[in-house]
Amino acid sequence: MTEFVANLHPVLLGLLKGLAVIIVIFPIAGACSMAERKVSAWIQGRHGPNRAIPFWFAWVPVLGPFLQRLGAFHLLADGLKFLVKEEPLPGHVNKFYYTLAPVIALIPAFTTVTVVPFGAYLDDAGQLVPLMLANVDVGLLAVFAVASLGVYSIILAGWASNSKYPFLGGVRASAQLISYELALTISVLPVFLWINAPDTAGTLSLVQVVACQAQPGFWGGLWFIFLMPVSALIFFVALFAETNRLPFDMAESEADLVGGFHTEYGAFKWSLFFVAEYSHMIVGSGVFILLFLGGWNPLPWLPLTAVAATLGFAGHPLVFGIVSIVIFLVKILLFIFVFMWVRWTVPRFRYDQVMRIGWRLLLPLSLLNLVGYALVIALLQPVR
Repeated sequence: MTEFVANLHPVLLGLLKGLAVIIVIFPIAGACSMAERKVSAWIQGRHGPNRAIPFWFAWVPVLGPFLQRLGAFHLLADGLKFLVKEEPLPGHVNKFYYTLAPVIALIPAFTTVTVVPFGAYLDDAGQLVPLMLANVDVGLLAVFAVASLGVYSIILAGWASNSKYPFLGGVRASAQLISYELALTISVLPVFLWINAPDTAGTLSLVQVVACQAQPGFWGGLWFIFLMPVSALIFFVALFAETNRLPFDMAESEADLVGGFHTEYGAFKWSLFFVAEYSHMIVGSGVFILLFLGGWNPLPWLPLTAVAATLGFAGHPLVFGIVSIVIFLVKILLFIFVFMWVRWTVPRFRYDQVMRIGWRLLLPLSLLNLVGYALVIALLQPVR
């Protein structure tokens, strides 16, 4: 199978990879939209979506009512609604850029997925081979560089709408991105200072970060969330701001901006913005898991290779790969639940509070954290 894929024409291979990203991300983003409403209902003590059911499924005795109460058919209803609903095109907007903005929102969201490893398998030589669409040595740098371009779609949507509330939402989004991207980037530097020993080829590979958390010994098997909790906390908070999630959704803020940058949007174009938002959540959750939660390894000091050797599937690449993907997806789903949990429990910050947290709290803390770990790593380096 690997040889067959390697022998495909590069253009065809690229098209297949792009199609795979779309087929996977769109349903997951739609499921996240439905899950958002269910989680909010559970937290607020109400039923949530539980009405929609296709007429041809209503006769199924047990499964039909169960899926209806669960709200599963609302995912189908939402998808059909966004596809067939009439597309509004206000007369006062800049039509070309207004239409282009939601398309641009998807490009960084889908591109970053390609460089995030989502599992691994053992080859015939016993080497761990990552499962990812593009295995590049500068994986994290590629994620940060491409993901930061997503804010241009918000800025473009706000400007092209020719309306004051969307414009203010776009301005807020750009200021927030600059404020928190610095702390986000600096917070991960101690991780790469730790994994890049002297006299070795430097790397920004996320695969190497996971491998470093699966080594033998106390320090080798310790996940970075325990080894570098301040870095994990800064990355976690900045991730909410980078994905425009409550309590940092200054680009939308319906309390004072009606709907923010997407006020003038509706139907399918509106849905593309939220597919992009959930895609950024998925990628951000995956990066956090790879950096601080051991990637596809089930527990600290318990790498997946040891579990495979104990249970006897180390020599079965397909089984190993499926198990690694399942572990990674479970961690992502739990992390997305945390995103939603925070949204429906923590009130929105004011804009001045968002700026104060970014510049006066997270940025100095990330710099102190970097200097502190640089000194500690320099002292421990002869021992390691």
